[in-house]
Amino acid sequence: MGANASILPVEHDGRRPKLEDIPESCIALVLSYFDPPEIAKLARLSRAFRAASSADFIWVPKLPSTYPYILSKLSDQGGVGDKGQEGRLMAIFQTIAYLQQIWWLEVDGNLEFPFPPGTYSLFFRLQLGRACKRLGRRACNSDNVHGWDIKPAQFQLKTQDGQHAVSRYMLGNLGTWVHYHVGDFVVEDPNSLANLKFSLTQIDCTHTKGGLCVDSVLICPSSLGKELFSSVDVQVCKKL
Repeated sequence: MGANASILPVEHDGRRPKLEDIPESCIALVLSYFDPPEIAKLARLSRAFRAASSADFIWVPKLPSTYPYILSKLSDQGGVGDKGQEGRLMAIFQTIAYLQQIWWLEVDGNLEFPFPPGTYSLFFRLQLGRACKRLGRRACNSDNVHGWDIKPAQFQLKTQDGQHAVSRYMLGNLGTWVHYHVGDFVVEDPNSLANLKFSLTQIDCTHTKGGLCVDSVLICPSSLGKELFSSVDVQVCKKL
């Protein structure tokens, strides 16, 4: 280390070159060849790297082709600068639905979005048992869990171009968040909006059911979905 440092040229004022002496445009050009997580790490090296990392030409090529549509939706909802709206958006991700006792379960939704071409997977994220904390640690209250081992729950996915997937699972694995794979869909035209409809139902009214947490619906590229689909999910999510 010392030998390498000793051969660095010394400037006329007697000091050795530092990272800050590299032109910002040069740093930005180098950063453009890295992935976003690596750029974020390199931005911590110095002020020059941090300033260079904010150059637009670095990030625009890394954005999805649909980013103008996403930004337009943010503007319609008040924009990223709207503090109140930002707080509400953040709060959504800290909220889950807990079904203490029901006869009829029906959860449905729809989404219109310009997905890039590719194959995508859709998952429901569910848990049996109410999430809570005991002695500062995460725990699960299973007092109200009942009725899910009698009949399977049905998951459906439909697209406007006729793609249709149906999956049926017995909900299980108490106290663990499980991604239930509903199905896959293919997007071919990047210039049109993909219209999705998805649902979760268990409409057998011969018995009550309870103790189910409904968190979210996850849509991701199928290749990534296979990686996210943990061994626990595979063991629990056995299609019927």
